[in-house]
Amino acid sequence: MKSQGDIIEERRRIWERKPILRRLYHRWYRLIGEAIRPGRTLELGGGSGNLKEFFPGTITSDILFAPWLDVVLDAHFLPFKKESLDNIVLFDVLHHLSRPARFFGEAEKVLRPGGRVVMMEPYVSWFSYVVYRYFHPEGLDGEVDPYGEAFGGSGKEAFKGNQSIPSLMFIKYGRRFAREFPGFRVIRIDTMDFLVYPLSGGFHNPSLCPVFAFPMLERLERWLKPFRSFLAFRMLVVIEKRAK
Repeated sequence: MKSQGDIIEERRRIWERKPILRRLYHRWYRLIGEAIRPGRTLELGGGSGNLKEFFPGTITSDILFAPWLDVVLDAHFLPFKKESLDNIVLFDVLHHLSRPARFFGEAEKVLRPGGRVVMMEPYVSWFSYVVYRYFHPEGLDGEVDPYGEAFGGSGKEAFKGNQSIPSLMFIKYGRRFAREFPGFRVIRIDTMDFLVYPLSGGFHNPSLCPVFAFPMLERLERWLKPFRSFLAFRMLVVIEKRAK
């Protein structure tokens, strides 16, 4: 069985040799860049260290050490001064947290008023449910309480995930988020990606999408955008800390 450190190293190698993956992530990073505020940005779950290519001043972190990251920390305990950050970016991290609600409590403390949490996460649609439930190594469990112990205890491995958590927290139980965290407001939820992303294979599977087909498939996705609630695999969520 691979160690968690080996997984990070492997993902960095996959990033280097898989151009379709880089094309996808470049588009997602542009969306993140449009959402973040000027100022001090922290990335959680930096993993293979790709975000810093686009936002050089970002403080990159993960729960495991890697030489290209700045800090080792746990998203459930953010070691920053009160109101010292302007943005926190999570890319495929929220659905790995054993206590997502605790993270948002920590984020509210360390963000300045007007600061943002920007998340790119899995989205569970009718189409993506089948893939996430039966073919993705992290699996999907829609019966958990995303505001409690999402994985049923503290013994969770760092890379164990549940693809349903973001959709449960911000779609199915979205009103509860507003009640639990009145200091935040959700300013954007955008679902996307139902052709190129699953065909790319992500970090886990071989690509079925040649790079030359990328522009054509992107145009097709734009035409199918009205059906994204049934087809999408991804969601961008942006929440903002309310001014005092």
